[in-house]
Amino acid sequence: MTTINEQRLVQHFLDLVRIDSESGNEKAIASTLAEQLGELGFDVQRLPVAEELSNGFNLYARLEGTEEQILLSCHMDTVTPGNGIEPVIEQGIIRSAGDTILGGDDKSGIAAIMEAVRILKEQGLPHPTIELAFTVFEEGGLHGSKNFDMSPIQSKQAIVLDSGGPIGTIITVAPGQQNIKATITGKPAHAGLAPETGINALTVAADAITKMKLSRIDEETTANIGVVKGGNATNIVMPELYLEAEARSLDDGKLAAQTQHMVETLESVAAEHGAKVAIETKRAYNAYRIADDHPLITGIKQGFEAIGVSPQTRPTGGGSDANIFNEKGLTTVNLSTGMAKVHTTEEEIAVADLVAISQFLVAYLSR
Repeated sequence: MTTINEQRLVQHFLDLVRIDSESGNEKAIASTLAEQLGELGFDVQRLPVAEELSNGFNLYARLEGTEEQILLSCHMDTVTPGNGIEPVIEQGIIRSAGDTILGGDDKSGIAAIMEAVRILKEQGLPHPTIELAFTVFEEGGLHGSKNFDMSPIQSKQAIVLDSGGPIGTIITVAPGQQNIKATITGKPAHAGLAPETGINALTVAADAITKMKLSRIDEETTANIGVVKGGNATNIVMPELYLEAEARSLDDGKLAAQTQHMVETLESVAAEHGAKVAIETKRAYNAYRIADDHPLITGIKQGFEAIGVSPQTRPTGGGSDANIFNEKGLTTVNLSTGMAKVHTTEEEIAVADLVAISQFLVAYLSR
């Protein structure tokens, strides 16, 4: 098994998480990585995105190797609170000092990829042509991958490193997501003098939500009401309410059915109350499903087995850049880097897991 330079790997990871890069503010991290990748021998392209999306840019990089090609991908942004991160290491666990996230999501993947490439070059190991896609604004919409210029990419297969769980976890099935935005319009009235003359938009929404199938629908499908906004004063019957919801499923038919159920429930309940409702639905991303015997999965399993890790394919309930790259024609899976408690101030990653995913990449790329 290849020995990873643990000190260099960890230090690089710590340096990366100290760079502020909340979604939309990726200029510093993208510029730093572009320079570092150039020093590693990559041909680097800074792919522009709309200014309203980010002050930074997507990154494409290419390192020539054998005729075989593989794309590796991570996102560069973090959720909030992600500014002023001060990482600490305690008993082999890296976490933040406590008032921010750590940023292992997804800088652990970036650090692992770059350490693996350093090892390949230092030891003169043969490797496929490596293409990299580092994206902006993944959190909250997968916007960087949706806007990624695919024209430079020649690979047919890709690996995203952006999941949690034990090292060896291979996400081969991920859901599609449908977003629902609804504005319920009732009728205002004085809440103390003549409430019966009004139509309370909140009452309409509550009735509709009560009649909806929500939360865990089945083993493949979930639904949630996540945002509710309305009202200005307690003495006014609420005239308007806005809500945002989502449905997810590993099965496109179930996703369509759940979305239809939620829309029709809103419409029918609004009509019962004499209210109006305007509804907008939009597909956030599509599901993907890759067979366990696909050559990409077989090769990944061999890479994990080479470092003594038992690989495990499994589904997930979350979306990632892997969903978008699959939509764009790249057969793509998502791998765990060992990050845990992501999107919280308790986020952490074990040094041993950071080393292990780097070892896997060396084994996979040099097999």
